Amino acid sequence: MSISGLFQFVLGFMLGIFLLAGSSAAILYYIFTQMAALPPKPVFIEETSVTATQKTKQPETKDATENKEELEPGAYKARVTWPEGLILRQEPTVASERLGGIAFDREIIVLQLSEDKQWQKVRIPQNNQKGWIKAGNVKKVEE
Repeated sequence: MSISGLFQFVLGFMLGIFLLAGSSAAILYYIFTQMAALPPKPVFIEETSVTATQKTKQPETKDATENKEELEPGAYKARVTWPEGLILRQEPTVASERLGGIAFDREIIVLQLSEDKQWQKVRIPQNNQKGWIKAGNVKKVEE
């Protein structure tokens, strides 16, 4: 084996390692940039069920006695403060079935607190749907 043959072998080996490392780095870069992208904001059922005509329609004025909704004892009105909205669950556990979602700044009625004080049972006034949300993501509405 001559010196030029040895030089060709070393140069070919180095070029192969360089191409392998470069293509691996490019693939990893693509995978990590895809993982770092935020997913699209979820659309909750409450957002899709309201039509454009309902959004533009002005509410009729009612006197103060009709506008007051009767709340259960110990219940209070609150607004969702979590920017991405909340998941409404069947039971007060993370593994429980999802019933839907509650959008940011939506008014809800807090009915009770779980025994471990980690979950709140709520009712959505628009459709009277009840479920559990993670505690600490709502702010009480002053009336």
